[in-house]
Parts: sequence; structure tokens; C-alpha cells
Amino acid sequence: MTAQSEIAKYRKENEILKKQIEDRTGKTIEQLYAERTQRVRDVIELRTPDRVPFMVLVEAHNYSGIPKSAAFYNPIDLKRTMRQMAVDLEPDMSEPGFPSCGAAMTELDVQNCVWPGGPKPEDFEYQFIEGEYMKEHEYDMFLNDPSGFMLRCYLPRVYRTLEPLAKLPPLDSMFMGLEAITPLFASPEFRKMSRHLAKAGKEVQKFYQMVGDASEELAQLGFPPFARFAAGGVGGAPFDTLTSFLRGMKGSMLDMYRRPDKLLKACDAILERRIANALPADRTSKDYPPRIGLPLWRGDPVFMSDAQFKKFYWPGLKKSLQTHIDLGYVPVPFFEAVFGDRLEYLLELPKGKVLASIEAADAVRAKEILGGHTSLLVRCPNTCKLWSMTQLESFIKDIIDKSGKDGGLIIVVKMPDKVRVEEMQAMLQSVKEYGRY
Repeated sequence: MTAQSEIAKYRKENEILKKQIEDRTGKTIEQLYAERTQRVRDVIELRTPDRVPFMVLVEAHNYSGIPKSAAFYNPIDLKRTMRQMAVDLEPDMSEPGFPSCGAAMTELDVQNCVWPGGPKPEDFEYQFIEGEYMKEHEYDMFLNDPSGFMLRCYLPRVYRTLEPLAKLPPLDSMFMGLEAITPLFASPEFRKMSRHLAKAGKEVQKFYQMVGDASEELAQLGFPPFARFAAGGVGGAPFDTLTSFLRGMKGSMLDMYRRPDKLLKACDAILERRIANALPADRTSKDYPPRIGLPLWRGDPVFMSDAQFKKFYWPGLKKSLQTHIDLGYVPVPFFEAVFGDRLEYLLELPKGKVLASIEAADAVRAKEILGGHTSLLVRCPNTCKLWSMTQLESFIKDIIDKSGKDGGLIIVVKMPDKVRVEEMQAMLQSVKEYGRY
């Protein structure tokens, strides 16, 4: 089946599902969408909703049997699975998955990750490979010539196919023309690089034609998107970018002691460049203000002291969050692991403008700190994938009892691996009723 016929088939399925949903619920898609949107908006803006909103996370390969590699090589199958999950479990916010073009990644010979179906078996878990992709002596180049650094240093290290770019001379003073370096482009290695780039470009075009606008397709069935993770925003904490994508954990930890001023300047530069390219939210959208997800990781107490957090991490994160608010977005910072009392820093931001995504272990303390100021998106632990339905239901009700008083709470439920869809539906119906105000 061709890509075009697959897309047409998927859209036809969407129309059939739309009618089935309206017939089953007795409501229009527009009514369902508006109800869910308002429920979530009430929580964020510190009003008491009709009930606690829920989001459901599932492993696509467990839900429908597709391999994990589908996210990289067969996005239509991934979309079908995530759509079926939404139709079956009726979350208040939907998540279409995160597809990436595996064929293009192979053409580019990516070095900072491994993924299922490419260098690893089709059911391998995607893994990011952190490295020192910016050397300690390259801070000045990164600060003073960022494009040159990316072109001649970073890209050749992260994408082996682009290694010839390291042979380019500095381009910032070539006012008299490029004639002297054109023989480089005729060399076998540059010509080989060009062929791989062309193939990668074609693969990406084909892949994202299949992906389409998965969030909008779910919206057409009455399920609002949870959050966007890139478009328009300025990203999360710049320290996270520097530590994971440039200096690596070891390099950045040493830099906090050996060259703290350079590290801070680099973090400032990363954020300022992002702000310069940011776009304001569309105030005419039915989803205004849209949510933007911001994963955070190195601000955890395991990685840095309170003093280091205050100096290196929070200033950039605070400016990022405030900039998102000023642009008309609702930032959703994902505090990975346990941030504990560091959540107090969110009190420096305006009330009802941020949705803090936290681990369940932080929920009680977070409610004590942020109640009446910042709403919580509480994530069930990964271990719940091994639980029974009774254990999961009891855990969720406990979160509602301890952290859901007067609103301010959204719960992210992770579906256990070995349960039937019907069991999950019954459990969700029970906790939705339990979470009514």
C-alpha cells in the first residue's frame, strides 16, 4: 500500500470513529473537546473543575502488539495505536507519541542515540548517548561564533556522515568569495556526504507526510492535546541543554568548579538565542493558551547542591518559564525524579500560569508548597506497570485524597503491562467518579 493510500485510509477511519463516538456519548465532538479543555483549564487557572482530569500513558507495543520500531519506521501504526488508546480510555488530554525518522537517522549516522529497528533490535528501548560534544577549550568559539561551532565542531561529532564539515575553514571573513574552498565540495567525501543528505531529506519528507498532524487528528475525535514540545517556545533549563548535548555530565560538573563564568555565559547564550527565535501563541486558537512541555533533569538534588541549583539552574529556568508566560503559553515543566523543596522556586512566578509535572513521590509536599499558586500534574511511578488494577486504583484514590482538595490536580495514569483494556476502562471510570468535586 502506498503512503497516499495509507493516509487516505487513516482519515476515513477517523471519520468512522467520529460518528461512533458521537453516537455512543450522545454529544458532538465539539462538546466533548470543549468539556475536556475547560476541565484542564480550570485546574491550571486555580478554579475547581467538575472532577479531577486524567491523562493515560500506555506502551504502544503492549497495547496493540506493534514493535517499538514503529515509532521510527511505521508512524501510521503508531498513530493508530495511540488513537485507539484515546478512543478506548477517553483521557482528558491526548498524546500522539513521538515518531522520528529512523531511515534518515541511519543516513546521517547519528552518534548520540540508539533506537529500535536501526542499530538495535526492533523492540529495543530508545537510548540517548550523552557525550562531550563541546570540548572545554571551545566555550569561546561557542559564544563568539555559534554557527561556526555548530557547523565545524558539533554536527560532525554528532552525525558521522557530516564529518567532512570539520574541514571547512572559518566562514566569517570570506567577503571576497568562496572560490578558494570550492574544491572541497568536489572531493569524494563531500560528494558522499551530499548523497546521504539528499537521501535523508527524501526519507524525512516521506516519513512526516505519514505522520501528518497527529495531535489535530486526535482533536478531531474530541481529545485535546496534552502539550507541544518545541513549536514556538524557548525550551527548558539551558543548563540541561549544555550538560546533556554539549559538555556532558562530567564536563559540566567540572565546569561548575573550574570555569563557572564561562558556563553561565553559555547558558545565557543558549536561552537568548532561543528567545530570539520564539513565537507568540496564537490567541485565536481554540486551545489558547496552549501548553508547552519542558523536560527537566539535571536540577535534581542528586546532581547539584542547593547553592548550585540557585546559581546555575534556576535563573535560566525561571527566565524560560516567564518568557513562555509572556508569549501566551502555559509552560509544563517536567521535574524528573524528586525535586522536593526546590519546587518552592515556582512561587516566584505568577499564580495560575504554570502546570508543574511531578513524580507521585513529590505530590504531598508539592501540594503543601504550591497549593493555591501552581497546579500539579502528578505522574504515577513507572513501577505501576507491574501492579494489579486494585493496587493502581487504590494508589490513584490516595493521590486524590492527599493532593486533590479544591482542585489543582491532574493525574497521569500509566497502564500496567498485563491488564485487559476492559479492566483499565472500569478502573478509570471508578477513579473519575471518585475524583468528582
